[in-house]
Amino acid sequence: MSREDANHLKIFAGRSGHELARRMCDHLDMPLGAARSEIFPDGEVIVKLDEDVRGRDCYVVLSTCTPVNDNLMELLVFIDCLKRASARRVTCVVPYFGYARQDRKDEGRVPITAKLVANLITKAGADRLVSIDLHAAQLQGFFDIPVDHLSATPVFYDYFMSIRDELKDLCLVSPDVGNVKVSESFANLLGGELAIIHKRRVSGSEVRTDAIIGNVKNKTVLMYDDMITTGGTIVEAAKLVLEKGARSVIAAASHPVMVGLAMERLSSSPITKIVCTNTIPGGDRLSPIKDRYIELCVAKMLGEAIHRIHHNMSVSALFRKTAGAKR
Repeated sequence: MSREDANHLKIFAGRSGHELARRMCDHLDMPLGAARSEIFPDGEVIVKLDEDVRGRDCYVVLSTCTPVNDNLMELLVFIDCLKRASARRVTCVVPYFGYARQDRKDEGRVPITAKLVANLITKAGADRLVSIDLHAAQLQGFFDIPVDHLSATPVFYDYFMSIRDELKDLCLVSPDVGNVKVSESFANLLGGELAIIHKRRVSGSEVRTDAIIGNVKNKTVLMYDDMITTGGTIVEAAKLVLEKGARSVIAAASHPVMVGLAMERLSSSPITKIVCTNTIPGGDRLSPIKDRYIELCVAKMLGEAIHRIHHNMSVSALFRKTAGAKR
């Protein structure tokens, strides 16, 4: 990137996005923007910019992961800080978008919080949003600003093709009906078969798997989803496919949310390999599964997307090999 571009383009990071933003800046050969997020003793957050952003094209990298509300508030304050410092454009790079599952009224007297969060980000002054593998593609329509919905599929494709020989007879298994389209496209890319698991959610933390459609006998099963949260779905699905004769099970997901009983379930599960990206910081919390955990980096993809947005180029051209977004 030229010095002139680097002077006009600024990338900043919230607390949950610092390492990822640093890698993005390394890819773009530019320094990370100088800014600080601090917490007052009473819990309030303050953002301070340590460099001039007047007239600049600014990007703030921050996933609204756990603690969700703290990170969301930091994002809103960051946007306001940049706008009041006269940034020309503020783009929120939110690799993992929290509250995405609250996207509809599936029963009486409940909110559509995903829309509320979209309104908050827009009202705070954001001009654009970039995210990876939203839980539902229609979330793009919740925003009154442009949304670049990126797919992590190319990152997973490169990794699994690098080990394709050891995967042998491969079967892509969709952990639920909503992810069938993505799993089918990914199966076509990797040259594998497709199977579908029928599940019933008993509660927010308990999932029951009842049946599987397709043949997994003597196959390496790859279960690919947008996120692993409590681990209930993926672990029960792994047990089911092994009962049906699968040789081994690999779990892959864009977002390693992994809260609640996730570490306990995954560490004691029959899953041989867990592959996720760094949309959410890993760190010590993943130590119980470090022997089977593989982290893929999305920094290059996000850096290229920012480069294209900054230069008014096509972002969709980055995703020739993509399994699309979950519906």
